[in-house]
Amino acid sequence: MGMTKIIFSGGQTNKNNWTIVRLRAGGIVVLLFLFCQPLLAHVVTSEFENMSRTSAALLYLKLGYQHILPLGLDHILFVLSLYLLSPKLKSIIWQSTAFTIAHSVSLALAMYHVITPPVQLVEPLIALSIMYVAFENIFSPRLKASRVGIVFLFGLVHGMGFAGSLSQMGLPQNAYLLSLVMFNVGVELGQLTVILIAFFVLGKWFGTKSFYRAAFVVPLSLVIFVIAGYWTVERMFWN
Repeated sequence: MGMTKIIFSGGQTNKNNWTIVRLRAGGIVVLLFLFCQPLLAHVVTSEFENMSRTSAALLYLKLGYQHILPLGLDHILFVLSLYLLSPKLKSIIWQSTAFTIAHSVSLALAMYHVITPPVQLVEPLIALSIMYVAFENIFSPRLKASRVGIVFLFGLVHGMGFAGSLSQMGLPQNAYLLSLVMFNVGVELGQLTVILIAFFVLGKWFGTKSFYRAAFVVPLSLVIFVIAGYWTVERMFWN
């Protein structure tokens, strides 16, 4: 009789834990849907002129950060997708480093007019890159070595997207390179913030749990996949 009570009590506790986990995952999903507004995918800012180098540096640092948080929902979902599959620090460092190097290169090349990527092609490709990573999260139980190379290629595309927004803002001629570098630093700080939030909300508490993949990786990646799919269609046919 005592043994029966203990078993029943343990089963009830596990059931309650699963309920809490699902409620938290559901809350995150709801928040993602609530903030899924296409108008927030990229910020459009008027051109800035006649400013000192120091003012330009601080301003473009802020603009770069804001381009990710809170305005860059597409880039936020991409970084979150990278983090979800393997919430280990080493894994996300390798991926984020590849992404950073790639988008820094393509951003610089585009801003110095070495390449002129068409916005009509870049924006749908950004959405497709988010879909791909989310799809891989859903159907691949482990992080593959090829992910780093794929992330590098996607980073080149995202850098062209950054360049498109930065071109609309404009760069002061007296601090062109400095402003470009500071914008990129701001972007990196924004991405790092996303990673830290994901770690403290998910990775720290649930990253090593047996239910982490079923409760978080798959459902969140599915939501991200659907959102990115909508963006892909929208950017290909409605913009």
